[in-house]
Amino acid sequence: MPHTENHILQIKRSIEQIDIKGQYINLASPIYLSGQFNITELLAQYSNNIAQGDAGSALQIGVDEAGRGPLLGSVNVASAILPRAWSGLIEEQPLKDTPLSILTDSKQLSEKKRDTLYPLVQQYALGFIIADIPAAVIDQVNILQATMLGMRLCTEMLLEAIAAHLGTPMLKVEVLFDGNRCPELNYARLEGLGIKESMIDCQAWVKGDARHTSIAAASILAKVSRDTTMYTLDAQHPEYGIAKHKGYPTKAHLEAIETYGVLPAHRRSFAPVRKALGN
Repeated sequence: MPHTENHILQIKRSIEQIDIKGQYINLASPIYLSGQFNITELLAQYSNNIAQGDAGSALQIGVDEAGRGPLLGSVNVASAILPRAWSGLIEEQPLKDTPLSILTDSKQLSEKKRDTLYPLVQQYALGFIIADIPAAVIDQVNILQATMLGMRLCTEMLLEAIAAHLGTPMLKVEVLFDGNRCPELNYARLEGLGIKESMIDCQAWVKGDARHTSIAAASILAKVSRDTTMYTLDAQHPEYGIAKHKGYPTKAHLEAIETYGVLPAHRRSFAPVRKALGN
């Protein structure tokens, strides 16, 4: 795919308030979202379907998270749209002979391979968003709700970009979430943007990052972006050994908390951190 003349839309947003089930919440700390959208390629691959009213060919968005289990740092969520011909079941090998041929569940790949894939996914994706949901928000709403919130925001931001550039009515969109549940999207807001609820098919895929290329792409973006923030924290607090444990509750991490105390980036609602704080 030629990438020289593509119109790339850069997306950066900081969210300090959020509407959850009709209630506005002031977030304890901002959620940062960043990504990009390849308008030229998206139009090239999907505008004909819209013109012909072809609802049988859905655009697929994969969504995954990294960092639900750690005691430290953000949970990162990503959504990704792969090129049409590359989007499908991993076992059917739609990525064979493409630059993403080694892509699968990020947990099955070495860190070196994940680091190789990270810029490639960003280069070839038609669109992607990465959300960083900080520890303060995890403590505010709990880890499940923080993850669902990240999944919702990543999805809505891509849908918004699609509607703005493909126009409405747009083609059917399948949103494939890794895990056993889908977040509740803000359909009232999406309707206001011309995106009908009937056009969005949300699907929960258990172990989806090992089953579908779009979810696997999102898993790479979420995992590598989270690891990058962990290395930054490690440089600031080398005594905690964060580069090794990435914030997970290993013996070394628990001993470091006991010796050096709780960092601002620790999740205070998680039991081992609560215990260290004497709560």
